[in-house]
Amino acid sequence: MDTQDIIPENIACEKRFRGDSLKKRWLYKFFANFIGFGMGFITQSIVPRSLGPGAYGDFSFLTNFFTQVANFFDMGTSACFYTKLSQRPEERDLVSFYIYFAAFLVVGVMTFVVVSVLTGAYAGFWPGQEIFYIYLAAGFGILSWVVQAMASMTDAYGITVMAEKAKMLQKVLTVAIVVLLYIFNQITLANFFYLQYAVFCFLILAFIYIMRREGYLLGQGITIAFDRAKKYIKEFYTYSHPLFFCYLIGMVVNIFDRWLLQAFGGSIQQGFFGFSFQISALCFIFAGALTPLLVREFSISHAKQDLKEMSRVFQKYMPVLLFSTTFLTCFIAAQSGNIVAIMGGDKYRDSVWPLFIMAFYPIYQVFGQACGSVFLAMGETKSYSNISILFMLLGIPATYFLIAPRALYGLDAGATGLALKMILLQGLGVNALLYGTAKALKFSFRKYVFAQGTTMAALLTLAFAASFAAVRFTGFFCNNFVNFFSAGLAYTAMAAAVLYFFPGIFALRKSDIDSAIEAGMKKLGRDR
Repeated sequence: MDTQDIIPENIACEKRFRGDSLKKRWLYKFFANFIGFGMGFITQSIVPRSLGPGAYGDFSFLTNFFTQVANFFDMGTSACFYTKLSQRPEERDLVSFYIYFAAFLVVGVMTFVVVSVLTGAYAGFWPGQEIFYIYLAAGFGILSWVVQAMASMTDAYGITVMAEKAKMLQKVLTVAIVVLLYIFNQITLANFFYLQYAVFCFLILAFIYIMRREGYLLGQGITIAFDRAKKYIKEFYTYSHPLFFCYLIGMVVNIFDRWLLQAFGGSIQQGFFGFSFQISALCFIFAGALTPLLVREFSISHAKQDLKEMSRVFQKYMPVLLFSTTFLTCFIAAQSGNIVAIMGGDKYRDSVWPLFIMAFYPIYQVFGQACGSVFLAMGETKSYSNISILFMLLGIPATYFLIAPRALYGLDAGATGLALKMILLQGLGVNALLYGTAKALKFSFRKYVFAQGTTMAALLTLAFAASFAAVRFTGFFCNNFVNFFSAGLAYTAMAAAVLYFFPGIFALRKSDIDSAIEAGMKKLGRDR
């Protein structure tokens, strides 16, 4: 369906609604995520240790389950909504329509839970879990989805800066509450759920306030003409229906992975994997600052049929994303032993290998989101779906083989096995998407495959060298945190030197680095 069938003048109005510049929005997101990295590090140093692997594993298992269920009910509509709202920000009926869809999602998820509890099927879906926590996790999944949808609205409207300020405040408040709960010995599974609810509600209210302050959602109603609703249904269906089986299989495969780990490894192994996954997620927060903004730029460029601009944006920012993410992942991998000791304690000592492996997962998340956003912005949902489905299906036997006990012809590798499966299949699937993106935008596929290898090899070598040097100079019996901090300083200095003198290793250009340094020095001079 042609988007002009709804409001033809919106594309013409696009420039007037671009909001903050891409550079300014990215800088605020980057700074907010830098704050988030620090706050997340503190939180992850307290909560898993306080809850223990068992309770933390239950939290990870249940919240992952309902996040996947919410994503299935979403069925790709959030990507469609973000793309269309980026192109047509004046369109209030589009927001009204999506409010109705959000209500459908909430009813769908809660109906599934209630029926599962009433029929007793919950014992099979969530082995060993209490009904009370199942309901709390269902609410978590719903609210998490709502927050993501509203955050995407602020990005689509181009008012990212204010939204990121709200996120920064939320992260600081969250850490303050976690510290208080820890001091008074009140970190329990229930209280941790309640804290998540409070965080979600704070962000929802903040986003609504910001959008209304900036002139959006004023007078926003939920009534919509039937004919107009039919047009939206057709538009969303055209965009999203190729993704239905992708989301269905994605939900089944992701739930199967964690369910199998729960069934064969129990809550302890679930806790090890959840701990490793959350630490690795901290590495993605810097790249996560830019990828939603790139989706908006791709959507706007494709609305103008400007593939050259899409290619330019991809090739300009992809090396930056790759370097910034790999810089963190390699250090986390090299320091996995110290990190487990600092953040988890002795109870989590068996999560060192899962963390080492999962540390590299954000690298493929970066490419996956960037390439996926190109496919979705171009409306190539069928191709995106087919590629994703292929590698998800390949992951099912791989998961069973790596996690199942030896008596059932598996390797009994627990959390380490699941981490290994996720890295291998994600890497293959993402590079298949990268090939399609390179073909569509006409740039070198080999360049970015080579860049992945050289960037990881160089930074991992530097990370291990810095870690070895830190141990040698600070002593084997020094505090884990001192070793971690010392290695971080050495690693940063070494990586900065290699980046400056040999930027080609990371698919970057010397001129870009010189320009960035020059711009930074000029800004510093103005600030003084």
